[in-house]
Amino acid sequence: MCGIVGYIGKRDVAPLLLEGLARLEYRGYDSAGMVITSPKSTGLKMVKAKGRVRDLEARVPKRFTGTTGIAHTRWATHGAPSDVNSHPHMDPENKVAVVHNGIVDNAAELRAKLEADGVVFASETDTEVLTHLIARSQAETLEEKVREALKVVEGTYGIAVMHADFNDRIVVARNGSPVVLGIGEKEMLVASDVAALIAHTRQIVTLDDGEMATLKADDFRTYTTSGTLTTATPETVEWEAASYDMGGHDTYMHKEISEQADAVDRVLRGRIDDKFSTVHLGGLNLDAREARGIRRVKILGCGTSYHAGMIGASLIEGLARIPADSEPASEFRYRNPVVDPDTLYIAVSQSGETYDVLAAVQELKRKGARVLGVVNVVGSAIAREADGGVYVHAGPEVCVVSTKCFTNTVVAFALLALHLGRIRDLSVADGKRIIEGLRKLPGQIQEILEGEEDIKKLAAEYADAKSMMFIGRVRGYPVALEASLKLKEISYIHAEAYPASELKHGPLALIEPAMPTVAIVPSDSLLEKNRAAMEEIKARSGRILAVAHQEQEKADHTILVPKNEDELDPILMGIPLQLLAYHTALALGRDIDKPRNLAKSVTVE
Repeated sequence: MCGIVGYIGKRDVAPLLLEGLARLEYRGYDSAGMVITSPKSTGLKMVKAKGRVRDLEARVPKRFTGTTGIAHTRWATHGAPSDVNSHPHMDPENKVAVVHNGIVDNAAELRAKLEADGVVFASETDTEVLTHLIARSQAETLEEKVREALKVVEGTYGIAVMHADFNDRIVVARNGSPVVLGIGEKEMLVASDVAALIAHTRQIVTLDDGEMATLKADDFRTYTTSGTLTTATPETVEWEAASYDMGGHDTYMHKEISEQADAVDRVLRGRIDDKFSTVHLGGLNLDAREARGIRRVKILGCGTSYHAGMIGASLIEGLARIPADSEPASEFRYRNPVVDPDTLYIAVSQSGETYDVLAAVQELKRKGARVLGVVNVVGSAIAREADGGVYVHAGPEVCVVSTKCFTNTVVAFALLALHLGRIRDLSVADGKRIIEGLRKLPGQIQEILEGEEDIKKLAAEYADAKSMMFIGRVRGYPVALEASLKLKEISYIHAEAYPASELKHGPLALIEPAMPTVAIVPSDSLLEKNRAAMEEIKARSGRILAVAHQEQEKADHTILVPKNEDELDPILMGIPLQLLAYHTALALGRDIDKPRNLAKSVTVE
C-alpha cells in the first residue's frame, strides 16, 4: 500500500520522482504528489493530484525544477481520494512537507488537541497531524523536530520529511512500514520499496523499526528515534532494473505467469543433495537435533500466502509426518493463541513486510517461539525478525496479484518438507522420488504454459458467469481456494471455494446452469471421490470445467495437466487456473495489474 520516493543530489529531481512513483504503481493507490526544493531555493514547491501518476505528471509546471524532493502514491485510509487528501502534506507556512505510509492510531486525539490550539487542518488525513507536530516543534534541528513529533504518535509509519529551513537534507523514519535507503555517488535516495531505487543504485540500507536516517547529497547516517547512532552497512541487491520491465508482455501478470518455469528452477538451484536424497537449506539455522524435537508446525500467512501455507502444511504432514496446519496471520494474534515451545512457526509473506504477518512474528518472538520466514525479498522485515528461513527466489513480482511467488513459495515448502522428512523417517527411496518430481517441475510448467491458447478459448466461454464455484479435496482444496481468489481479484467475478466433500452440506443449493464449477481432479487416491462430486453437479445441470491428469467424462471441458508425484501435483494444477483468471479478466477489460481496491504490499492492519 502507498509508495514513497525521495532524492537528494545534483540531478533534476522531478523526473526522477515521477519515474520512481511509476515503478511503485503496482502497490495500489488512488492519488499522487510531490514536493521539491534545492539548496538555492527559499521554499518548497508542491504539486499533487487525485488519480494516477500520469495525472500528476500532467499537472507538473514547466519550470518545476529542483535537486531535492519527496513523492508519494496514496491508498486512502483517512479521507476519500482527492487532491487535498493526497500526499505530501504541508503546514500553512509551506515550511514542512511530509509523506507517510501507515496509520496514526491516535490521530483523532492529536487532531483535537491541535485544533484546540488554533491549528486549521486542510485535509481529512491522519498524516497532516504529523506535519503540524513537526512544524510547531521548537527544536533546533529537523531531526529533533521529527523525533519530538514521533514521541506522541501511536501507530505505524514510514515517513520522509523536508523542511524549507533545512533544505540540505531529508529525514526519514520507520515503524512497521518499510523504508529503504539507496546509496549513490554524491546522491542519496529513499523509497518504500527497492523497485523505485534499482534503476539508480543497487546499494541499499533497510531501516529497522524504531530507526531514523538523515540523507544528504554526499552522506547519510542512521540512528534510533531516541537519538542513538546505529551502524548501517549497505547491501547489494541481486535484482536488476530490467527485472521490473514488462519484457514485451502486455501486462506484468502475464510476464510473471510466463516466468514460472525459470523461477522454479531458481528456487531449486544449488539446494538438491543427491548423495543423501535431501536438500540443503542453510538459512534455516535449525540443526538435525532441533528438527527432530519439533512436535508441531504452524504456518501463518495472509491471502495467497495463507493458501501456499495450506499446501505447505499438507507437504510437511505427508513427508515429515509432523502435525501441521496453516492459519491467517491476521486472526492468529487476536485469539490469544497457546505458544508451544515444541512448535515451529513459519511466517509466509511475498514482500516480507505484510503487517499482520510481521506483527504475529513479533508477538511469537516475544513469547519465546522459534520462527522461520518464507519470503521473497532479501533483507525484508520478516526475514530480519525470524530466526532463519527460506528465500523463494521468485524475482520481482510487480502485478498486485501473486502468481510466480505463490508457485515458488509452495516449491520452497516442498523443499522444507523433504528436508524435515529426511531428518526424521522419510526413506531414501521416497527422498529420491520427490527430488525427481521437483526436477520435472520446470519442464512441466513450461508444457502447461504452451497450452495458453486453449485456456484463453475456455476463458471466453466462462467470462459471462456472474459467479463460479471451485472445488477440490485434501491437496486440491487449497488449489481451489487460490484459484477462486485469483478470479475474483482480477475479473471481479464472485467466486467461492469449497472442499468437494462439502457440496452436499449446503453449496449444492447454488448449482444451476448459470453457476459453473471448476473441479480440481488429480489422478490420486481420491479420483473416484472427485468424480462422484462431479456427478452430483451434473445431476443438477451444472457446467463443469475440470483440471485433471486425464479427460473427465462428466466435465464439459477438461484442462489437462502433466502428472507428477501426488504430493507435488498441486504446484502444477494451480498454473492453468492463473491463466484462466488472467484471460477471463482480459476478456472483461479489467485493469489486470492494478485491480480495484487492492494493494500489492499490505503494510497496514
